[in-house]
Amino acid sequence: MKTIAIAGGGITGLSTAYYLQRELASGGLAARVVVLEASPRLGGKIATVQDGGFTMETGADSIVARKENVAPFIEDMGLTGEVVYNATGKSYIYIDGGLKKIPEDSVFGIPLSLQSLAESTLISAEGKVEALKDYYTPEHNFTFNDSIGLFLESCLGKEIVERQIAPVLSGVYSGKLHDLTIASTLPYLLTYKNEYGSLLKGLSENKQKYKSAGNAKFISFGDGVSALIDTLEKRLAEVEIRKSAKLERISRSEGRYRLSIAGDEALNADYVVLSTDYTAAQRMLQDKELDTDFSQLKNSSLISVYAGFDIPDSELPNDGTGFITADHSGLACDACTWTSRKWTHTSKEHKLLVRLFYKSSNPRYSELKHYTAEQLVQTALRDIQLSLGITAEPVTVQVTPWRDAMPNYHIRHHEIVKSLENKLAERYPGIMLAGCSYYGVGIPDCIANGQQTAEAIIHSMRQQQTEQVRA
Repeated sequence: MKTIAIAGGGITGLSTAYYLQRELASGGLAARVVVLEASPRLGGKIATVQDGGFTMETGADSIVARKENVAPFIEDMGLTGEVVYNATGKSYIYIDGGLKKIPEDSVFGIPLSLQSLAESTLISAEGKVEALKDYYTPEHNFTFNDSIGLFLESCLGKEIVERQIAPVLSGVYSGKLHDLTIASTLPYLLTYKNEYGSLLKGLSENKQKYKSAGNAKFISFGDGVSALIDTLEKRLAEVEIRKSAKLERISRSEGRYRLSIAGDEALNADYVVLSTDYTAAQRMLQDKELDTDFSQLKNSSLISVYAGFDIPDSELPNDGTGFITADHSGLACDACTWTSRKWTHTSKEHKLLVRLFYKSSNPRYSELKHYTAEQLVQTALRDIQLSLGITAEPVTVQVTPWRDAMPNYHIRHHEIVKSLENKLAERYPGIMLAGCSYYGVGIPDCIANGQQTAEAIIHSMRQQQTEQVRA
């Protein structure tokens, strides 16, 4: 019987195991599936903390609702009745010493209509006129592997990109726009520019696609996002899950792979799914030929700080769900989510809960990364006072540093991943890369990647079965 080992018990690894279990059962195939998770818990960057009457997510706080695979997966998990949606509300950019509204009729700060452009308070009249050049300026031979920042500036001008789009888009993709590719961010914008002659016109013509999920664009669960991980673990009845099992080295052994596990017996496997961070995969394989590619991938860092207060969240100065910080704003944080307003399940008594983010792309991060938890809390409280005018002391705090743990899809990312795939297929058939280090950062993307990985393994097993029958 074949053995399939999955390194990493985050959402990608668990999704791979789930779809393998399902496909093996329905297809009459037999295999031993083993999940190896280095830490004592499953979930990776998904972890929910309950404290002081607040529900706090130390990692991912939601799932994008509009992705096609989300609803079927949640239904499979039996979690449909537990779904909660984000409250709707205005989003802001903190700029010029105050909060200015991001136009509601926009996607990642890019206007979906001329009215949205005209009504923006973030850009000047001159900046609005400059953005209109998109309607008559031809596309300048951009490809999907070119910089999204340069492309947007070419179409819309610098002012709207710097003041309205970059704060939003950089926040979502954890990087400077000039270092991110069109392919890894918003590939449809180049398609619209080529098809309609204007990306603004393309967005306007297709605006229902971005409004299809209504204003409630994200979902979570009543007990937090970890409910998804807990349910997956329970559903994996036919899968062997081994926690605190650190995979240290992978080597060939008599036509199979020998997996050396810290403090435990080695495991022999026919297929290995590496759904860990790319740095862990590189360490496990120890192959100089692969190191050339692995060393060109990049991670960024993030510090998350929650602060919960014994005051009603109605004391927030604006009707909305949070703000993003523009460059040179005077705040140390990159963004602030008004969590108790955006996610009412996180504070059932409607007390104020906010979450601040400090990213490695921030010029101050080199200083902040050396701060103690207490120093980070004090920095957060200063940002809260400056931006929201709230001076109360928190009743609970939660500081979570994610150091070198956030994938950064730079200009050559897709090219490097393709090279790794080709080299693995040639040198290590049966070993597959999976997860957000390579294929997408959102929970739906990770679930889809898990399903694709499982299907590839099942296809390979069927091919081998057919070849054996013919022989």
